[in-house]
Amino acid sequence: MSQRSFGSPLIGRDDELGRLAGVLERARNGNGQAVLVAGDAGVGKTRLLDEVAARAAGVGATVVVGHCVDLGDVGLPYLPFTEILGSLASDDRFSAVLAAHPAVERLLGAASDPSRDADARLRLFEGVAGLFAELAAAAPLLLILEDLHWADQSSRDLLRFLLSRGVLPRRLAVLASYRADDLHRRHPLRPLLAELVRLPGVERLEVRRLADAEVARLVRALQERPLSEATVRDIVERAEGNAFYTEELVAADGMPTGLADLLLIRVEQLSETAQQVLRTAAVAGRRVGHDLLRDAAGLPEEELESALREAVGRQLLVAGDGDTYAFRHALAREAVYGDLLPGQRSRLHGTYARLLAARGGGAETAAERAYHYRESHDLPEALAASVEAAGHARRVGAPAEELRHLEAALDLWPAVPCEARPSGEGLDPVVLTLRASAAAVHSGDAHRAVSLTRAALAGTGQDADPELAARVRYTLAGNLITVDNLAAAFAYSSEALAMIPAEPPSRTWVWAAATHVMAARQIGDDDTALRVARQALEVAERIGATAARADLLISLARLEGGGRRTLEGRERLREARELAREAGDTPVEMRALFSLAIGCFESGELRECLPWITEGLDRARRSGLLSSPYALEMRYLRLLVLFTLGQWDECVRVARADPAPGFAEGPVLYIALARGEPEVVERAKALLGEPFDWMGTFVGGIVLTDAAALRGDPEEAVARARDTVAVLSDELGRAPHVTVRLAALALAAVADGAAAERRGGGSADRWSGVAGELVELARSSAAGQGPEGLAWLARAEAEWTRAGSGPDTAAWEKAAAAFAYGDVYEAARVRLRYAEALAADGRRTEAGEQARAVRETAAALGASPLLERAEALLRRSVPAENSVSPLTAREQDVLRLLALGRSNRQIGEELFITGKTASVHVSNILAKLGAASRTEAVAIAYRERLITPGPTAQG
Repeated sequence: MSQRSFGSPLIGRDDELGRLAGVLERARNGNGQAVLVAGDAGVGKTRLLDEVAARAAGVGATVVVGHCVDLGDVGLPYLPFTEILGSLASDDRFSAVLAAHPAVERLLGAASDPSRDADARLRLFEGVAGLFAELAAAAPLLLILEDLHWADQSSRDLLRFLLSRGVLPRRLAVLASYRADDLHRRHPLRPLLAELVRLPGVERLEVRRLADAEVARLVRALQERPLSEATVRDIVERAEGNAFYTEELVAADGMPTGLADLLLIRVEQLSETAQQVLRTAAVAGRRVGHDLLRDAAGLPEEELESALREAVGRQLLVAGDGDTYAFRHALAREAVYGDLLPGQRSRLHGTYARLLAARGGGAETAAERAYHYRESHDLPEALAASVEAAGHARRVGAPAEELRHLEAALDLWPAVPCEARPSGEGLDPVVLTLRASAAAVHSGDAHRAVSLTRAALAGTGQDADPELAARVRYTLAGNLITVDNLAAAFAYSSEALAMIPAEPPSRTWVWAAATHVMAARQIGDDDTALRVARQALEVAERIGATAARADLLISLARLEGGGRRTLEGRERLREARELAREAGDTPVEMRALFSLAIGCFESGELRECLPWITEGLDRARRSGLLSSPYALEMRYLRLLVLFTLGQWDECVRVARADPAPGFAEGPVLYIALARGEPEVVERAKALLGEPFDWMGTFVGGIVLTDAAALRGDPEEAVARARDTVAVLSDELGRAPHVTVRLAALALAAVADGAAAERRGGGSADRWSGVAGELVELARSSAAGQGPEGLAWLARAEAEWTRAGSGPDTAAWEKAAAAFAYGDVYEAARVRLRYAEALAADGRRTEAGEQARAVRETAAALGASPLLERAEALLRRSVPAENSVSPLTAREQDVLRLLALGRSNRQIGEELFITGKTASVHVSNILAKLGAASRTEAVAIAYRERLITPGPTAQG
């Protein structure tokens, strides 16, 4: 919207401006992009962004700017986005757009229901994303976020959400700046930056220090009077390429002091009143409202205005929108604040806290009041404000900030006398700790949630209310399940269930029982899970706990009979879906829909699961929950079904139209690997980063194991499979269902290695132990699985036989039949193995039939590596009289010399070509013949009569 105006010229930034101008131009043409603008403090990031913003506004773009502010250990949730939305709300042009996205009104102070934090937060994120997309559709939109190193976690999470959706909205450019020199090793921004720069459409721009010549130009541009060369050289030498430092040195006439001293010298050149105003403003933060500053400074209006005019004239403060003032640079504010005496700081913080409280700013200013009260050492008021700030953070869907404020309150609690503590329902340490635990869960910090719930348990004494004590224990059990501490979870859920009677019936008992059902199922005690689930379902029906009843029905659908793969199980899931819909519990309804879809998939009914996925995603979209856990699972499953059915182009199209973060686009990676696309391995490795993501590790493990097998690296394939199984196995040592697939993929690489050993005349014994270990893994993990798991087991068995004694046609025929349930690509890969086994048995006509079918499928899928292998097998298996040499005349010449044992250099000399060109021809020959080595290529050529026996290689 409106931009700050700087008096200093922009010098030496042609390259940076060119790059950012390109970003804006691409955004205007419909290709959204984001740039993370890094640089040291004072290097000129803000000045550069101001210039870019002015240019964007000049060509009709909408420009919105949000600033992050340093408030120490407390945070104002979504502060830069609140600033942006506030500026949009003040402009009548955007009222209709804002009205169309009511979820974002929470950031503007609208009341909301705090009972469903996680759902509301996702709705908020979807609402902000939709708002920006609609704004960008109307006109190119430039979104600028400054000082990201000070961003609160909720703002970081929202930025991650906006950028990790795969593609940015058309005509949207995002520029986010941060101080690179402030990012210490444990800075919370570091992992986010590492994650973002790997995303498509996100790049990093380093704002470099100015070169000496550029600093000299800046010095002369800043100073109207002529400066001697010696003075310019002195400033250039001491400025060290820092633009802000350069300006301060020029303003101080080159006095030889440090930057902080330079800034304070400029402050000391002001009148005493102006200095007082600056010191008061520094305590408020980088930005402060006019009226608040006046009252805090205790000055008459005329004196304040005169002092402000003086500070603005010396370019220490700049005027902003809404009668606010900001320090021109954060370094200036830091220098002034750092020069205050401890007593001055404490007094001014107390003044601001009292003024904010007296103004009745409400929950929006609670975080600021908490900050100022803490810095003024008024602990009772700091405690009360922290609790209030936590409530506000909860209402706006900022669980990370809610957690921070609650933890601050819990730290303050023992230091505040009992009579001075806030009173009211739920205002005791145990309940506050449980609230903090829930906030940790919603902010994605499961391990912190466990620690907090353990602290709540420690604070629950012998005389505690039994319902509260039970609630603490089943909450702890649920949190422990999320971190795979299953035995402990079962122990605590057992305690919770024992602490309160089933009669008279209560919702607390029902939810304790539901948690115990989950814990029992996780440790394999299905008898206990089934018994408790049935009892809890009966109680839920009696007391009208409809949502709990639906949830229990979903659990029972997995526990009873043949589970969710059966018609009976799916009928129970349909009933759960209707109950959840009746109760208005969208997450439980989506859990039911996901269970219906995955039940169809597990039973091999691939097409039948698509309508359930469509319904579930439509429900999620209408509820603003497209990024909730079950919605992400359904987005992954939708792509997986399309991949499995062989509808690869449709799979890629859907993924591009509805991009999902992380593991949910896994099937697109499977396609990229099968088509031989570059950078697949790097994209898969990105899924294995921090924080740990079970499904991300699942997808990454599959891709990396298969990639190693395809490039003929059995050691790497086995290591990847083992590592993935180890990481995904639970604490009881139970391997995940994907183990059978990983074992089969690794066995394929091992069998290839064994075959190569035998072709070379060696022994394949070194692979027998590994192959045996892998096939046992496959057998043990396939028990109880549906058609998919049984098909992978059949392939694992066939690969195990091939590794030990060579290809077995019966084993491969069985595997090919097993994949006929609907997996087009894997069926083709297995049929190629079957064709190879037939060819090895001398059944060349049958081998040719199978290979042609594989070739047709691979061509339709665009799976070029599989297509090349099928064509190579056809050349080897089709009778010689029908074969046509796949080699060019030049390749025939090279092959003839290969058969004579010539090196690439010798081939080049005889054919009057370079050794490098000869090497390219050799590589092409190996690829066309499907050979792994020069020796194998010659053997294939003799067998296919591409060359005839001649003289042996010369010594």
